[in-house]
Amino acid sequence: MGLAGLLLYSGALFIAAAIPGPGITALVARALGSGFAATLPMMVGIILGDIFYLTAAILGLAFIAQTFGTVFLIIKYLGALYLVWIAYKLWSQGIAPDTIKAKPPMRIWATFLSGFLLTLGNPKTILFYVALLPTLLDLEQLTPADYTLLVFATATILTAVFVPYIALASRLRGVVKQGRTLRLLNRLAASILGATAISIALRAH
Repeated sequence: MGLAGLLLYSGALFIAAAIPGPGITALVARALGSGFAATLPMMVGIILGDIFYLTAAILGLAFIAQTFGTVFLIIKYLGALYLVWIAYKLWSQGIAPDTIKAKPPMRIWATFLSGFLLTLGNPKTILFYVALLPTLLDLEQLTPADYTLLVFATATILTAVFVPYIALASRLRGVVKQGRTLRLLNRLAASILGATAISIALRAH
């Protein structure tokens, strides 16, 4: 692959990730509703979803998509339904200021799974790895060492892009003390997640 190929991939991924889409929207909404720490498992799930598509592209995404097309479609709908469930939780919980310190309404594994499923149904992510990646790298010539570097680069770049978004959203939530404003923030976050879920569901077919 070489250094030039790695830099080309890294630059393209950074630009694609930095453009707000369903992933960043969900992370910001989650951070507004539950804070920084509670959002990290979702971020990890999103990153592993990207790594899944990276791996699938290298192994032959076209074959996998044809063989398991129905499975992917079901996963997309499950991801949309999961976001609806999170939106409901944000809308109905976390209303009062004292709930900021309460235990997160979702368990770690559930938050992680929501991020992973979101990525699997994210049209922007699919487009990047299916359409753009083959134009950046010669996938047939990649070695195991190249794959390891790509995985590391993917995790590093996505973390560098996502963390500032999460931190800013969490800070905005943390400085708000009035219960009414918190309620508005939670319902705004729930509305954003709901809209994201509808967008994914409409594009899933």
